[in-house]
Amino acid sequence: MPSQEDALSGGCQCGAVRYQVEQVGRSGVCHCRMCQKAVGNIFAALVEVDWKHILWTRGEPAKWKSSDGVHRYFCSNCGTPLAYAHDGGIELTIGSFDKPDKVPPIHQTNASVRLSYFDQLPDLQKDHEAEYAEYQAGFRSFQHPDHDTDHWTAKERDTSATTNCRVTE
Repeated sequence: MPSQEDALSGGCQCGAVRYQVEQVGRSGVCHCRMCQKAVGNIFAALVEVDWKHILWTRGEPAKWKSSDGVHRYFCSNCGTPLAYAHDGGIELTIGSFDKPDKVPPIHQTNASVRLSYFDQLPDLQKDHEAEYAEYQAGFRSFQHPDHDTDHWTAKERDTSATTNCRVTE
């Protein structure tokens, strides 16, 4: 693996699963319904990575077989979607990288089925940015920082934080 400075690193929200990659391939967004459901969003942003270039530096992701020949990798602790693996290789979620700006999407897959409002996203009104910045400054985050750490455990979180939620009707 490359030096810490040269590697692209990333991981889940809670820090239980971390990775480094030495190089990435083609990146893009997929609009198919399966990807939407897998990441809980209106598209999945993914980048191809050769299996031999991935080093899981903390923990290992759980996986779920979402269809024939396809597994979705995620953190079993916090649920962060981490990868889409298929017979041809693996693609990491761009949002799980510590510096997602270094992995910009360059293509769209299944664009013919993208949501009708996708092209309007850049034009959305930008509301309450100052209020949100003030709000963010006033709370303590339990999210893993966007860089590798020598030590990180869930025990470092506030013990009053909810760890097991149950949805009730």
